[in-house]
Amino acid sequence: MNELWSDIGPELWPAYWVTIKLTFFAAIGSLVWGTILAGMRVSPVPVMRLFGTSYVNVVRNTPLTLIVIFCSIGLYQNLGLTLAPENENFIKNNNFWLAVLGFVIYTSTFVCETLRSGFNTVPLGQAEAARSLGLGFSRVFGTIVLPQATRSVIGPMGSVLIALTKNTTIASAIGVAEASLLMKEQIENHADQIVAIFVIIAIGFMIITLLEGYVFGYLAKRLAVKR
Repeated sequence: MNELWSDIGPELWPAYWVTIKLTFFAAIGSLVWGTILAGMRVSPVPVMRLFGTSYVNVVRNTPLTLIVIFCSIGLYQNLGLTLAPENENFIKNNNFWLAVLGFVIYTSTFVCETLRSGFNTVPLGQAEAARSLGLGFSRVFGTIVLPQATRSVIGPMGSVLIALTKNTTIASAIGVAEASLLMKEQIENHADQIVAIFVIIAIGFMIITLLEGYVFGYLAKRLAVKR
């Protein structure tokens, strides 16, 4: 056990720091793109509604592993898409951002559907009153519907974030050095201590996800829309 800890101990924080960064950047990107998709899905423009609906239905039902591998093989190796500057750490950094892109593509669909469920909590009369005053769709959506819907779905958004944190383990498929890749490496080096390795890695994820759940639970109560 001492030998295992001497090997895995110094690598734990760097690995989980990569996991946290993947979660952070993917969460921001997913929130932005998911909000845009949600707006498209309720847009009065048929083409935008069709795109939003088709995107969500196709991507949400596609395995995340395929999306992440597509970002690496399809976008980078075949199409030459680069998301990092050319330097000695190019491959490492580019794989990181390709993984973030894959998570954004996928997770934004769940953000979209979560927000869309929140739209139903906004009284229809408010939007109709705004339209009667001559406000366009973008003004009604951005200033009346979206702020209230966002506050009503903070709790479910926490669940989406927790799922995203757990999904970051898939980044190891393209060589991103996050926590699950560390686990795989340690299993190869200490095959006789698999249970201990699993427990150590699982505790790290439990700490992160429990903190996320606590923060979003607190915000959901604090910012809940009072009717």
